[in-house]
Amino acid sequence: MPAFTLDTTLVDALGAATAKLFERAFGMSTVADLLTHYPRRYARRGELTPIDSLPLGEQVTIVAEVRSVSSRQMRQRRGSLLEVVISDGAGALTLTFFNQAWRANDLQVGRQGMFSGKVGQFQGHQQLAHPDYTLFEDVDAARLNAEAQQHTPIPIYPATSTVATWQVQKAVGTVLAGLDVVADPLPASLRVEQGLLDARTAIARIHAPESFDEIDAARHTLRMHEAFVLQTALLQQRQAVRAMAATARRPGALLESFDAALPFARTSDQIEVGDRITADIQGAWPMNRLVQGEVGSGKTLVALRAMLQVAESGGQSALIAPTEVLAAQHVRSIARMLGPRLAPELMPTLLTGQLPAAERRKAALRVASGQARIVVGTHALLSASTTFADLGLVVVDEQHRFGVEQRETLRAKGTAPHVLVLTATPIPRTVAMTVFGDLDVSTIRTMPAGRAGITTHVAPLAEKPGWFRRIWERAAEEVAAGHQVFVVCAAIDAEATGKDGKDDTPPEPVEVEGEQPRTRWGVVQVGELLRGIPAFDDLRVEILHGRMPGEQKDAVMQAFARGEIDVLVATTVVEVGVDVPNASAMIILEADRFGVSQLHQLRGRVGRGTVPGLCLLVTEAPEGTPARSRVDAVASTIDGFALAEVDLELRGEGDVLGDAQSGARSSLRLLRVVADADLIALARARAEAVLEADPRLTDHAGLVAAIERRVGQQERAALSKS
Repeated sequence: MPAFTLDTTLVDALGAATAKLFERAFGMSTVADLLTHYPRRYARRGELTPIDSLPLGEQVTIVAEVRSVSSRQMRQRRGSLLEVVISDGAGALTLTFFNQAWRANDLQVGRQGMFSGKVGQFQGHQQLAHPDYTLFEDVDAARLNAEAQQHTPIPIYPATSTVATWQVQKAVGTVLAGLDVVADPLPASLRVEQGLLDARTAIARIHAPESFDEIDAARHTLRMHEAFVLQTALLQQRQAVRAMAATARRPGALLESFDAALPFARTSDQIEVGDRITADIQGAWPMNRLVQGEVGSGKTLVALRAMLQVAESGGQSALIAPTEVLAAQHVRSIARMLGPRLAPELMPTLLTGQLPAAERRKAALRVASGQARIVVGTHALLSASTTFADLGLVVVDEQHRFGVEQRETLRAKGTAPHVLVLTATPIPRTVAMTVFGDLDVSTIRTMPAGRAGITTHVAPLAEKPGWFRRIWERAAEEVAAGHQVFVVCAAIDAEATGKDGKDDTPPEPVEVEGEQPRTRWGVVQVGELLRGIPAFDDLRVEILHGRMPGEQKDAVMQAFARGEIDVLVATTVVEVGVDVPNASAMIILEADRFGVSQLHQLRGRVGRGTVPGLCLLVTEAPEGTPARSRVDAVASTIDGFALAEVDLELRGEGDVLGDAQSGARSSLRLLRVVADADLIALARARAEAVLEADPRLTDHAGLVAAIERRVGQQERAALSKS
């Protein structure tokens, strides 16, 4: 048997055909990729049970002989059904396999074997669907072997339509049999102190445990591997940033003048976070800071003060926003905050793809010449034709809307510019540590004084369908009181979902078996509905969605901000940045189709001025369902940080981390950022100590190899760009 290392290719370990299958199904290319495809659960082989006394719903193992084999096309669905009848002499049982007619080559009449699976029932007859089986020649020897193995766990792997769990198990068995010594990524002192297994043993026991007692220790060891390797990689990235030389930007007259003219006092958190950023920008290395804070907490103010500090030395700042609407609003807001004296000097400039060609050329020229010291835009800022004279600060608004490649493209337009990332989605401590471990994280918790606040209510149409009419009466009452109303839908056109247009698809669709079909509402349908309600006859109703041209979207949003629209029916394009102090009500239809953080963000669009805010979460999700639990959670508190923890518990970190983060951070295998919070904190502390004593990891070859595998070249590049 050849000796495999974790870096051996699957072509060398399993052959070209199998390697190609696993590459297509799972994106695997090496032995390490395969061995980090961990079992999702373990089945019990069960006792060797006579067929005539099989317990329904139990996992069993039987020794029997194939009596008949037949294959037919299924009537209700595409594909074939293979039915194999087996008998142990006392009773008979059917094995069923969907779209696996090739198994008839193995399961020929007269063949004997051991069959393991869960007992089911179909049309009054017991069956095993897709059982595991081993065919043999010597019945007596096999029966003894079955008795010896009846307490051995069966690993069940995440599978696909092309690669079944048993195929993964077989491949894992092949590489484990030839796996050489595995260098341990953990320092020996940490392994001994925590009572962890060596790497080779942990890998063997998670994939091929001899008893259920062996599994927990293997999982715990490999969780620590994952946490330690990831934290070391993130800390190395922080080291790399701090090894870069940045231009120190010192504050001066611009910032002093701006602060003196502010018509309000900054909150304590705004002052504290602002002071940290002021110090960062004067430092010897580039700032790499994430600022999180509720909608309306003053993140834009903090970012603008940083821009003024950079502008003092002639440097430029680029703020990239996820939508044209938000970018345009940022420019207006920044110009308003700067006032008539500072705005002409700094020339805040908008650069988006929707600008007319002549206007865009003028804007690009102001940016390239350095005349515009504050530049706000969308993806147009990433264009190769967009150049800066002296880019000193990159501000990323709503970081979850951008991938790391886009952030790096903008960052590369300057020489080691400072980076400030803003998010209104509160991030739990463990997520911040795991996902943004290479960033310094600041939090603005206190809200500015003078805000009227928001009350939130669930409108449960499953229990109280009559409330639907009252919702629209309530909206008309708000308008009659001189206020404005948002209505948010999960789709543009509920009768044509899935077509082009990103906000055509619900953000987090929830399919719940056994529920009655629900009414679907799109912007198109709600617009038509409101036109038919007498109370809305004299109201000015407009729609807004992602498929509208940028100019039209901006015109509608500005008209709403000026009070020229009473009710705005929109998709989630209004989720971030839309500031309309006179908007008093937010009605979210099919609220259960949104996530906790998204509902909280949408709610933050109202109650921003002196007008009390009202949020109605309209849902047909029945009580007790996960979908309804999310909606109820949002109604129970306005604390975004508490909701972020609830969000993690309800949805799991896979969704919370998101794909846009790319790289190792979002590809957690065994690690769970809530359940493993203490383990992650310990791993970070130990990783810091290791790097402090050995910055180049000269004495930690196993750790270096693990980082290279876990954070491969592509992922390492992604980490370096974030």
